[in-house]
Amino acid sequence: MSLFRALFSDPLEVGSPAPEFSAADQDGHEVTLASLKGHPFILVFYPGDNTPTCTVQLCELRDNWETLQRRGIQVFGVNPRGAASHRKFRGKFGFPFPLLVDEGGRLAALFNAGGWIVRRTVYGIDSGGTIRFAHRGKPSPDEVLAAL
Repeated sequence: MSLFRALFSDPLEVGSPAPEFSAADQDGHEVTLASLKGHPFILVFYPGDNTPTCTVQLCELRDNWETLQRRGIQVFGVNPRGAASHRKFRGKFGFPFPLLVDEGGRLAALFNAGGWIVRRTVYGIDSGGTIRFAHRGKPSPDEVLAAL
């Protein structure tokens, strides 16, 4: 990936189809776009487990879990750390949603969230697999919910 693209690329466009993907969660369960069809979901690309902003961001989603569940929205955190790191981070903060292992940064690249480190990017994807929300940074859960 070029330096320019890594620093200045935008997220994928709202209204475009989400890329096909496959990744294992912290327990080795495979998650694919095809398996999620029929259910809206949120992908949160974040740079690292146990870092201050990443922890706050995922805790905000945990704290809104009841609302997300009532709306039938699934949540997945995504970064290249390994399964053991994800299990420890998830357990420490009681995240009720899976953390996907993005081995080699493949998912981050597919979703324009890659680079030398993962760029904090949040996607809300509807039940048909269309991107309805795409934002760099740390949007509030309410912003993502409004789009879905």
